[in-house]
Amino acid sequence: MDAATAAVIALLAERRSGESICPSEAARRIAAEASGADWRAAMPIIHAAVDQLVDQNCISLSWKGQSLPARSGPYRIVQANDK
Repeated sequence: MDAATAAVIALLAERRSGESICPSEAARRIAAEASGADWRAAMPIIHAAVDQLVDQNCISLSWKGQSLPARSGPYRIVQANDK
């Protein structure tokens, strides 16, 4: 499992059931593990990991309470079984 996928999965595991995370939280975690690298530079790999996890039905995406079928614009991440 790559660092981006691991960060998304770990953050979701730390949340209560049904609570979402922001993709930037995963990017910040990766940056912190990389000795304070710029978290914004990690966003493309977070987006790629999110796309893969959505394709595998591991996570779901939403924005302002509305389910999103795919990543587009701003979004929140929740475990697929917590919708």
